[in-house]
Amino acid sequence: MKAFLILVTSLASSLLGWAAEPASIDPDTVTHGHANHNGVKIHYVVAGQGEPIIMIHGFPDFWYSWRYQLAALSTHYQVIAMDQRGYNQSDKPEGQEAYAMDLLVGDVAAVMQALGHERATICGHDWGGAVAWHFAMTRPEQTKRLIVLNLPHPHGFAHQLATDPQQQVNSAYARRFQEPGAHESLTAEGLSFFLQDAPAKVKERYLQAFRRSDFEAMLHYYKQNYPRPPYQTPQGPATKVACPVLLIHGLEDKALLPGALNDTWNWLEKDLTLVTVPGADHWVHHDAPDLVSRAMLSWLQR
Repeated sequence: MKAFLILVTSLASSLLGWAAEPASIDPDTVTHGHANHNGVKIHYVVAGQGEPIIMIHGFPDFWYSWRYQLAALSTHYQVIAMDQRGYNQSDKPEGQEAYAMDLLVGDVAAVMQALGHERATICGHDWGGAVAWHFAMTRPEQTKRLIVLNLPHPHGFAHQLATDPQQQVNSAYARRFQEPGAHESLTAEGLSFFLQDAPAKVKERYLQAFRRSDFEAMLHYYKQNYPRPPYQTPQGPATKVACPVLLIHGLEDKALLPGALNDTWNWLEKDLTLVTVPGADHWVHHDAPDLVSRAMLSWLQR
């Protein structure tokens, strides 16, 4: 089946939905749980009832990244937001190899199993988006739908990194993260840089979560899974994603340039809906929370 593309590129900022603060989840109203993946404890929270949606955060973040979407989607779905290994209340296994992509994918499957679900919609941002892509490619029978925020398909990003000098420049931070001892320069306060306009109570929750996290574990994601120079274009065909896909991308993202979205449809078996958000940065679900939540709901309920 040919991929179907809906491209939203020219919304006026007055229509983006970020002028008024939308509702966010009250952390005291969620249900907490833990899944066990081969001895690694993975923490998650649950809000709402119904068809399951599993949400996976990126770097640096924790389950509360999805606070707006938890509030908006839990009126219709059971929304499950997890702490990835190394973060907040999940375990922090030692060693770079403990953060291999297949283990990160297995953590998501463990959460699904702990809640008694055989299939779910998988949603991820940043590194959570990378995990979501790989989950859909390697576990198609467990993936009903796929939603990814600001993380292009792995083939698309690898091609962009190999061919676009600007992407190579903008990926310098990742090369620094891959250096030995890079985690020693990280602090909870420094990792909260993207929260400069957030309310004080939100900043404090992030600071507490980052202080519970393992900075070296955070960077193991980059050391284990991020491409290293010399960058090369992918060889051979990609495993196609078998389910419908929704991509949402803030166009001001400097870490992941939007050119990597090109050709995504070549790696999908079903329809693609692409929403690009001018004026939104890497954390598109924070910059334009109402637009992102409405886009998700509309797509899920079509």
